[in-house]
Amino acid sequence: MKSNVFSLFCVVALLSMEVVLLGEVRAMDAVTCNVMELSPCRDAITTGAPPLQACCDKLKEQEPCLCGYIKDPRFSGYVNSPNSKQIETACGVPKPEC
Repeated sequence: MKSNVFSLFCVVALLSMEVVLLGEVRAMDAVTCNVMELSPCRDAITTGAPPLQACCDKLKEQEPCLCGYIKDPRFSGYVNSPNSKQIETACGVPKPEC
């Protein structure tokens, strides 16, 4: 009897972990990493102008992609620019630790 309860507990625990992991994967899959989606941030990045709401919305949407942009030499200069910190602060999106 004890082994049946333990086996059932293990199955339930594994299924619970699978549901949690699949939920996280699906949340990441919902975001398509496309740096062009951040085009509303162009003026704020290049001139230091305050970011538009569209910029903040896209930045929040693309947040799971930021580490990829930081690691990509084509985009890292923009993501690490002095103006990007102002945008992150204004939009409430912290720079990720990659």
